[in-house]
Amino acid sequence: MAVGDVLDTDAIVERLRASAEPPYLAMLGRLNIDPSRSLGVRMPVLRAIAKELGKDHSLAQELWARGMTETMILAAMVDPPEAVTAEQMDSWVEGIRDWAVCDQTVGYLFRKTSYAHVKAREWIERDEEFVRRAGMVLMASLAVHDKGAEDGIFIEYLGLVEGKADDPRRYVMKAASWAVRQIGKRNVYLNQEAIAAAERIGRRDTRSARWIATDALRELRGEAVRARLTA
Repeated sequence: MAVGDVLDTDAIVERLRASAEPPYLAMLGRLNIDPSRSLGVRMPVLRAIAKELGKDHSLAQELWARGMTETMILAAMVDPPEAVTAEQMDSWVEGIRDWAVCDQTVGYLFRKTSYAHVKAREWIERDEEFVRRAGMVLMASLAVHDKGAEDGIFIEYLGLVEGKADDPRRYVMKAASWAVRQIGKRNVYLNQEAIAAAERIGRRDTRSARWIATDALRELRGEAVRARLTA
């Protein structure tokens, strides 16, 4: 895949094509991931290739520009978070067209940048479906991984999610529930606050709000979460 120390993007793409599995590509189509923009490469293969490539900011830019599901996810895997700018994050998030690229890019890259909390607040206010989803997924991911963040940040996030609970779009609804649930699993105090937020959401007169509340409360009130938080 490389000539000397220069990574060959074309060779990486050819390796991805060689690793593609037609049945998996068909499954992606059923999961609303555009098969015309995908190759059908499983995540373990992408992780193995990313580990082999190491971190490379320039390569990440080239892979993202190819515009395929797998090249965009691989770009997020190899881009060093400290090299990412706020402008790059805005540019990349505007190019996201499905939930898989959204969630993997947030999980592998965006949440690790110094702009993560800023972008979570900004993107949830945007109208584009996958930009708003990215903001909510950032909130969910930060609730899990940012161990040093104060509770007040996540109280703010609950309010922001609550304000968008009437958005009827499928991938926004799912991300809203995800954010509420992850915040509510962070500690006992935030569990109580997340349940209260979900109850308020559930009293709103929209199908999306009722679905978010039901989905979130099912887990937040569950025995597994209660046992873990009180252990």
